[in-house]
Amino acid sequence: MSKQPQRLAAPMGRYIDRQQPVNFSFEGQQRQGFAGDCIASALLAYGQTTLSRSFKYHRPRGVLTMAGQDANTLVQLPDAPNVLADQQPVAEGLRVMGQNYNGSLAQDRDSRMELFSRFMPVGFYYRAFYKPMGMWKRWEPLIRRKAGLGVLNLQVKPGYHDKAYLFCDVMIVGSGPAGMQAALTAAEGGARVVLVEQSPQLGGALSWARFAADAQPAERELHRLHQAVSEHPGITLLLNATCNGWFQDNWLPVIQGTRMFKVRAQACIVAAGSYDQPVVFRYNDLPGVMLTSAAQRLMHWYAVKPGQRAVILTGNDDGYLAALTLHEQGVEVAGIVDMRAHATDPTLVQRLAQLGIDIHTHATVFEALPARQTGHLHAVEVRKISGQGTVVAQGEKINCDLLCMSGGYMPAWQLPCQAGAKLHYADDSARFTLSNLPHGLYTAGSINGWQQLEDVLHDGAYAAGEALAQIGRSSASATPAPQGELVGNYPWPLFPHPKGKEFVDFDEDLQVKDIINATRHGYRDVQLVKRFSTVGMGPSQGRHSALPTARLVAQATQRSVSETGVTTARPPFSAETLAHLAGRSFDPWRVTALHQHHLKLQAEMMPAGNWLRPAWYRTTTAQNRRDAVQQEALNVRNNVGLIDVSTLGGIELRGPDAAEFLNRMYTLAFHKQPTGKTRYALMTNEQGVVIDDGVACRLAQNHFYVTATTSGVARVYQNMQQWNTRWRLNVDIANVSSAWAAVNLAGPRSRDVLKQLCTDVDLSASAFPYLAYREGHVAGIPARLLRVGFVGELGYEIHVPARYASGLWEALMSAGVGLNIRPFGVEAQRLLRLEKGHVIIGQDTDGMSHPAEIDMGWAVNRQKTPFVGLRAIDILGGQAALRKLVAFQLPADAPQPLEGHLVLSGDAITGNVTSCEYSPTLKAIIGMAYASPEHSSPGSQITLRVEGGRELVAQVVKLPFYDADNLRQEL
Repeated sequence: MSKQPQRLAAPMGRYIDRQQPVNFSFEGQQRQGFAGDCIASALLAYGQTTLSRSFKYHRPRGVLTMAGQDANTLVQLPDAPNVLADQQPVAEGLRVMGQNYNGSLAQDRDSRMELFSRFMPVGFYYRAFYKPMGMWKRWEPLIRRKAGLGVLNLQVKPGYHDKAYLFCDVMIVGSGPAGMQAALTAAEGGARVVLVEQSPQLGGALSWARFAADAQPAERELHRLHQAVSEHPGITLLLNATCNGWFQDNWLPVIQGTRMFKVRAQACIVAAGSYDQPVVFRYNDLPGVMLTSAAQRLMHWYAVKPGQRAVILTGNDDGYLAALTLHEQGVEVAGIVDMRAHATDPTLVQRLAQLGIDIHTHATVFEALPARQTGHLHAVEVRKISGQGTVVAQGEKINCDLLCMSGGYMPAWQLPCQAGAKLHYADDSARFTLSNLPHGLYTAGSINGWQQLEDVLHDGAYAAGEALAQIGRSSASATPAPQGELVGNYPWPLFPHPKGKEFVDFDEDLQVKDIINATRHGYRDVQLVKRFSTVGMGPSQGRHSALPTARLVAQATQRSVSETGVTTARPPFSAETLAHLAGRSFDPWRVTALHQHHLKLQAEMMPAGNWLRPAWYRTTTAQNRRDAVQQEALNVRNNVGLIDVSTLGGIELRGPDAAEFLNRMYTLAFHKQPTGKTRYALMTNEQGVVIDDGVACRLAQNHFYVTATTSGVARVYQNMQQWNTRWRLNVDIANVSSAWAAVNLAGPRSRDVLKQLCTDVDLSASAFPYLAYREGHVAGIPARLLRVGFVGELGYEIHVPARYASGLWEALMSAGVGLNIRPFGVEAQRLLRLEKGHVIIGQDTDGMSHPAEIDMGWAVNRQKTPFVGLRAIDILGGQAALRKLVAFQLPADAPQPLEGHLVLSGDAITGNVTSCEYSPTLKAIIGMAYASPEHSSPGSQITLRVEGGRELVAQVVKLPFYDADNLRQEL
């Protein structure tokens, strides 16, 4: 093995920066690569061809695709197992180890398992380990220890991951010639385009493939497209990004680094290209055997010479083109083995003949021969083809250390098929086509079978024209459909060997006999063969095993490949980490019509659902949260406060069945609710879990205005629409949250403030009592007024059209100057409602809370129309309670528990704290928590574990903490 890395001269090496060396180690040996190298390319530059061991037989494995499409390059990093070495960039100080070996990577003691392969036939684990009963528990540790899974470092702290929204007119997957041309055409047609590319640079196949004997035209085309796409203002580029699935209406998750983009596109063009397919023959998995495309990627991207002496095994003209590149880069081409009778382009044959390269037609590699010491390829046996999958008895041995194979191409079918497209196979031409694409999804380029560069470019422009027409931006100069000739594949590149070891699935170490034996066990359907044999279930997800499997199953069951088909494609397209799924979500945030007023008043803003709300206000006497919250709360209790509640959801219901609809959606009854009255509205789901609450106002006989929580209104509105598609009641449902702004004027002096501005409504307690609803004008502004008391004081919730919010705020603040009016924020509101024992849905409840648990049985009316969740509530009510939401109190000088702190009963966890604050009114620490039922009665004690593991004993008290007779809010 060479100790010095061997690199090709420029212009080879598009991805690497030779001026930036990067030091890393592999198997404890120091190595050096360049910035832009992947682990595999940097190691191959040193002649390190074995990167890992195979899953089942522990066979030495090297690169196959150099595109992250196989498991051959899985390596172990300190912080992560199962990392693809042909995708992972090298980094300074990175420590890399091979994976799945016992002893050393070069001398794996477990490679002897191959000697016992006859005792491990396909599906043997289904039949060997289930009896006698309990034996699986003994076998499982051994099997998991021997199987090819890396070592998980449980000490690693997960890095930061997040999600972001992205909207566009057209999203294009793949930046090859078709993708770049489609992006340009769509952008020049006025569309906002997002172009997603899995590699670190644009170009796709243009950056590594050779499209003709003269490579210069393709190079010039790459430069032209790259420059035009990079500079176009209408195109957003996402490099090193993977579109990992297709979901309804072009909802497309795109993973880039530690971020997952949630892309919504009006139209999507998949120009993801096609997969170079391996040829199946004995020992086709040896290090040194790789796809033709992999060898070209190594040269063009990383300036790595893939071998010294090469044989090209091909079923298409691309093998001839690759031979030209290999020859130009100093690789001795020992011969081309063409499975066809002749090449399509005779000029390529003439060119290679001039270079003295032998061409073996209608022949194949029947066996690759490994070197005894290293297991690396050192020769191949070439034989003439005598029939479908058969060869003559004698062959020719050719010495080589590199075998480049290309058995044909299979379209990157996953995304279209996830969208419902059908993949068809023509048995006569061995060519694939995609049909039944959903509205708004298009394909372009080699995924459609086009191979000539001009046809690929033409198809990209055509797909963009179709997408533009679909989104209403059609052009008079739309490109017609391409009319070129589609080239077929070699129909049967599978050559079983009497001694086996001709691998169909490199990930799972599955051979030809394994697939055939699966059909002999009765699994005739390719989907069942997949599940019985695990073919296509490894990291490559069938990219290179799906087609040979379909061919073998078709042959074994005496059907055509088109009748057999391939296995179903499901998202994700490639493996995604749990960190991506659990990453922080960013929602579009909104501000109320009073946002600028809050900023002028030095409000500290906080997120609430999708909104920004004032948490508390800085003043000269309150510069920190605790002081500000307590001062604001005391001012509401003693004087008057004003809070912006515009973020509350607002839903209007009109129609003859409006009351009946509310009866079915909420737990209380609304048929007899008087006009001009409000009623508490509690909503449960089908499982009886509390999911929202609000206030229902009856404006007229057939007209209701219902509020919902800030974060829950979207769900409530969705639920209402969904249920009424079943019930078909005569009611109109409108989400008017954005149309209205609202404030809550609360405190013993609130009536004094309001009556200065509202003269057409009698505000006296007798005329406008607690829980009443009135309409009138406040400072000349048409308003809806609700007498509600969430904070436990005399209060008025005032709803006005959003455009008048600023005028309303200024008028109320001016009218309250002499009455010590002061704005208060969400934190003070939460403290005030806690003193009154009012539950906040989503804070004091969770995904299992039902009304009885939170003492809201009073809000459930069982004498009316059955409502959503009633049956579940009755069932839950008949079961023994597991927990109860209780109120607790601690002395003022006790450590304050935080939300989420545990409630204990001995060593058992019985619940958690949901709300807790210091109350300046009560001069005590108060809170709510879930506790065991036996400790839920007032007078009981519960144990709380707080910061530092300290345990506190709190007194369970009766709610509310403040104004038990509700005298204050009914003034």
